[in-house]
Amino acid sequence: MIGEFMFKPILRGALAATLLAGTALASNAAENFNRISTFHVIDNLPGDADAKESTVAEIITATEDGNTLVYTDSPGKRIGLIDITDTKAPKPAGTVALEGEPTSTVVANGIALVGVVTSKSKSEPSGHLAIVDLATKTVKATCDLGGQPDSLAKSPDGKFLAIAIENERDEEINEGAIPQLPGGALVSFAIQPDGSVDCASKTVIDVTGLAEIALTDPEPEFVDINDKNQVVLTLQENNYIVIADLGTGKVVNHFPAGTVDLDGIDVKKDGVIDLSGRLEKVAREPDGVQWIDATRFFTSNEGDWKGGSRGFSIFNIDGTLEYDSGTSLEYETVRLGHYPEKRNKKGNEPEGAEFATFGSDNLIFVGSERASLVGVYKDEGAGKAPTFLQALPGGIGPEGLLAIPARNLFVTAAENDLREDGLIGSVVTIYERSDAPAAYPTIVSADKNSKPIGWAALSGTVADAKEPSKLYAVIDSAQSIGRILTIDATKTPAVITDEMTVTKDGKPVENLDLEGIALASDGGFWLASEGNPEREKNKTQSSLVRVDAKGVVQEEIALPEALAAHATRFGFEGVTVTGSGADETVWVAVQREWKDDPKGFTKLLAYKPASKEWGAVHYPLDKAAKGWVGLSELTAVPGGLVAIERDNQIGRDAKIKKLTFISLDGVTPAPLGGDLPKVAKQDLYDLLPALQATNGYVLDKIESFALDVAGNGYAITDNDGVDDHSGETQFLRLDFDLPK
Repeated sequence: MIGEFMFKPILRGALAATLLAGTALASNAAENFNRISTFHVIDNLPGDADAKESTVAEIITATEDGNTLVYTDSPGKRIGLIDITDTKAPKPAGTVALEGEPTSTVVANGIALVGVVTSKSKSEPSGHLAIVDLATKTVKATCDLGGQPDSLAKSPDGKFLAIAIENERDEEINEGAIPQLPGGALVSFAIQPDGSVDCASKTVIDVTGLAEIALTDPEPEFVDINDKNQVVLTLQENNYIVIADLGTGKVVNHFPAGTVDLDGIDVKKDGVIDLSGRLEKVAREPDGVQWIDATRFFTSNEGDWKGGSRGFSIFNIDGTLEYDSGTSLEYETVRLGHYPEKRNKKGNEPEGAEFATFGSDNLIFVGSERASLVGVYKDEGAGKAPTFLQALPGGIGPEGLLAIPARNLFVTAAENDLREDGLIGSVVTIYERSDAPAAYPTIVSADKNSKPIGWAALSGTVADAKEPSKLYAVIDSAQSIGRILTIDATKTPAVITDEMTVTKDGKPVENLDLEGIALASDGGFWLASEGNPEREKNKTQSSLVRVDAKGVVQEEIALPEALAAHATRFGFEGVTVTGSGADETVWVAVQREWKDDPKGFTKLLAYKPASKEWGAVHYPLDKAAKGWVGLSELTAVPGGLVAIERDNQIGRDAKIKKLTFISLDGVTPAPLGGDLPKVAKQDLYDLLPALQATNGYVLDKIESFALDVAGNGYAITDNDGVDDHSGETQFLRLDFDLPK
């Protein structure tokens, strides 16, 4: 958890502040997982590698002592090692080059057994098992697999290795329909005492002719082995499960994974989280699978091909379905603002699976790559529903899940590398289980009409005029309908308690990109919509919108020509109000310079509702070390305005995330079209320490700041609607004194 964190003042006496970090309510479990460190895969590049090329950590495992992590880096054609002797300061430990793309790995007695794809094409699949000595970082030998490997698993007694030979389908051929030959298989090897394998011990277990969808093309996906050396294998596209005995090399049971009916889900990729849809008889299409005990296992049901089953299931070895999560995991992603509406209409797509015993608790971990979230559940035993304990932010696209109970650790490997777009690269995240309260989530939504309020991309906030700790927030164009949310900050985590849609003539207003919200004198709100006049299609301009207390539009104020002619896509952000009556002024922060601004200065616009006149002043922006610097929020406080000034950088490149104070004493906005007065700003404090204290990476968009009537300050990050983003939202509580 972040706990209490003293902000670092930038100017002496400007602000004495303490971050009272948002921490999740204690769960039913006595202990929680909290993120303690994040490792950037780029730090483990070999010296001769091109740092601009994509690097990933996909599937991850550990040495027997739990001190070294081993991950697959498919585009780099290597495995990587991370030294986690000090779990709070993981260190690069080198890589091992491979003659192909690794898909999965396990470690036995200091030997990494790695499945490597060498296919010329999907119609000509090939691959081998690489036997890697981790001490010398050399490949000792390889064993031909006769096809393209996917998942690997080592038996609990260390005697067997199982490999799913997928020979994956080509999604570009006949819309990915199967069969597409050659079909895959299940392969096993005997593991020798030194951790290597004898290629001659290879056993091919035929799994064709079992599934009903494509008898000749099983599409093996994921494997796991129980303590009786029985392997469970998922045939994802065939929606089928196979149980085989590794001692005899025979299939001992097989059965369909079945279907699920889902009521109250989002079924359209339209920018709206609408939990009113229904899907019937959706194939589970299981991906990850893990044994819970000798007779039960659970599957993460990705629904990758025709699906959208959105949950996980517990099966008995005889094929009996003991439990299905239905919409519960889907609703958790919605409740936490992680629902990936813009990415995929199939829901959160659970994919990763891990099971381990921590103390007396048998824990199920379900990873949603789309939602970038890992659900943690406690197994309550046969015939009982598991108990949801907490959710962990897993980086962008957590693919690999790893539990290390001996060290009270859990690890995720997030495969997405978005550095080419100026975003974060692939990361490995380490969590530790302790009796500390859960630090995540920091904000959640309550249920409304028995379903969680959908939200994401909080982009502007204002405090209620009378009630402390009551806030109103807006959502930007990450969602296609403009909405105003009510937040109760008396609770930890903060709770979104209500929502209303911005409407006109009884319909949601189109083309809103809400970035700011302020209280209007009539009890309603002023909203700032950013717009984008630089788009090729559907060009829009920044605008002010006044709505009543129910969100109904009362007035739309377009930019005057003197502004519109010079506007860019970096338009309106924060909005706030000073004065009353004839002196009431609506102030708007423009994010960056427009075409008529001198370099390094952006506008603070001043609109007088009484006279409908516009004026402006110039605000001096800090110089960016990398990227650009702009404004993200504007809040009226006694004597002036508080702005959020930030760069557009993420992670270790982030240098400017701060609050500034602009005194309005003696400031008179000038008419548009001429020279504008330049205001002075006073740095209040640096928000970077608070964003770094989460032990993740610094999130780019700190976009909301509000000050309530009791003097409590709040700042919130914008998660971009989980679009090229981890979905993580940080709700920061600030206690400070304003400048005298």
